Amino acid sequence: MFRLSARSSLLRAACGPSSIIRGPSAAATAGRFGVQQAAYRRNISSSTALYKDNEKVPAAAIDAEGGLARTDDSVRVEYPPDDEMPQTPIVQGRGGRHFKRTLASFSLEGRVSVITGGARGLGLVMGQALVASGSDLAIVDLNKQEAELQAKKLLEQFEKENPGLDRLPKITAHYADVGDPESVNASIAEIISEHTKIDHLVTSAGFTENFDAISYPYDRIQKLWKVNVDGSYLFAVEVAKHLMERKAPGSMVLIGSMSGSIVNVPQPQAPYNAAKAAIRHLAASLAVEWAGAGIRVNCISPGYMLTAL
Repeated sequence: MFRLSARSSLLRAACGPSSIIRGPSAAATAGRFGVQQAAYRRNISSSTALYKDNEKVPAAAIDAEGGLARTDDSVRVEYPPDDEMPQTPIVQGRGGRHFKRTLASFSLEGRVSVITGGARGLGLVMGQALVASGSDLAIVDLNKQEAELQAKKLLEQFEKENPGLDRLPKITAHYADVGDPESVNASIAEIISEHTKIDHLVTSAGFTENFDAISYPYDRIQKLWKVNVDGSYLFAVEVAKHLMERKAPGSMVLIGSMSGSIVNVPQPQAPYNAAKAAIRHLAASLAVEWAGAGIRVNCISPGYMLTAL
């Protein structure tokens, strides 16, 4: 986990030329409110690389791989151990802790949800929410051992926060290389074998890297695209086939990013931004294509999140 530092914040807002508010409108405003209008300055974004005290960054700092990334490999922020994290229920109101679901329409009881990249990060947190809403859960991850550990912890947490329930959610762990069609098909088959069906899908597997576009290794771009785009497409298609064979409705959430709509500054991550933009339009396209089958497809685009990766 990284944090911002003065040295790694290479791009800063530059102050543009000062402008004085003049003319009758300024005078009228001053008279109306009894205040004197002062000069103001326009802040204009700049591509000039700056660091401490607005000095130019040494050339060697920019020439380094990912030199314009807003990260510093020497800085680390420890992520709290799981046993030190607050063990509070997902649903919490002002009146204190409660375990009743706020709206019955949010209940996922009797449903089976699949989440890719579910062993860590946002995927794990969203898996917690699915289980808290009553869903059985299949955690899919490249690291099956970690997925198995988190499945066990999720079940233990659910038992602790929901004592006395007759039925506990079924939480399983599965391996998949989301960019490999054969691996995806095998994972889907295994999930259906253990859960008998799939109702919902969340595609959370993904990663980002900071390389300047002109120096981004092409093999890394291919890997990023396979995980971030192909992985969502392959899982969505296979789950859709399963739902159509059952003639059952279902829903999918593809995890995009704000980077699919805007360009974050200063980190250089053009392929990642393009991949997340692709996810946004992929979700819209599949939603139109599968609407007649009762399959809803949506995309959410989170911003910065404090989660372990």
